[in-house]
Amino acid sequence: MSSTTITSKGQITLPKEVRDRLALKQGDRLEVTVGRNGVLMLAREKAPAVADAYGLLQHLGKSRRASVREMRTAVRKRARRKHAARRS
Repeated sequence: MSSTTITSKGQITLPKEVRDRLALKQGDRLEVTVGRNGVLMLAREKAPAVADAYGLLQHLGKSRRASVREMRTAVRKRARRKHAARRS
């Protein structure tokens, strides 16, 4: 069993054996809960599912989708501008 100390800023350092067992690395997020009898529990925060992000940026796009022809035209137009800028 490991122990740790709370700093004056309310921070703790997780012992290396705990970090290793949970495969934690810098930047990982943890869920903190208090169980029965005041037992503190830490668990790796679950990453949101990709499906949860579906439609998240929909409000930034056009109300209608571009056709393949429109996309190809836009790509060609951008390539011409980029090529012309290099020649200047």
